[in-house]
Amino acid sequence: MLMTRSTRVALCCALSVLPMFAFAHPGHDQSGLLAGVVHPLSGMDHLLAMFAVGLWAAQQQANARWMLPAVFVGCMLLGGLLGFTGFALPHLESGIAASVLALGLLVAVAARPPLAMSIVITGLFGVFHGIAHGLELPEMSSPMGFAAGFVIATSALHAAGYALSRWTPVAGVPVIRSIGLVSAGIGGLLLVG
Repeated sequence: MLMTRSTRVALCCALSVLPMFAFAHPGHDQSGLLAGVVHPLSGMDHLLAMFAVGLWAAQQQANARWMLPAVFVGCMLLGGLLGFTGFALPHLESGIAASVLALGLLVAVAARPPLAMSIVITGLFGVFHGIAHGLELPEMSSPMGFAAGFVIATSALHAAGYALSRWTPVAGVPVIRSIGLVSAGIGGLLLVG
């Protein structure tokens, strides 16, 4: 199979961040707002899923473009509040890995399911990510500051994905889809690993 230059560049970029897997979620020695901002940015699973939500939202039409990121953030915040109380779901990490895989595939095929289905997908994955964030609240941190931090970082990742996908020229659409495919592949590795 021949790969275009843009596909090779996207693949190389994705592979260059693989060493981050060894560090999982560094940066938990900070407290409050800063720790909340760092958390989604330091875990490959969170970063890829949240970036993919932005990419996927930009591939949608009308209200779905703003609703998908808003639903993800709202449900993530709800999940974070549950996590702060110690609530945990079985197979939480598998659910997060599945979100990376599924969202990557949705971007790769530029899927446009009915809005209700898209909302359920993003909401469910948002809850999984939020619970994980809430369970990892660093000691001595303000839950409100930590929550504000992970909401800010997640919104920024959504915005970055949205901007890249929305403002990429038509000729660059295969690059966006390749990013989704690479993300899905990493999600698959996380799921089986």
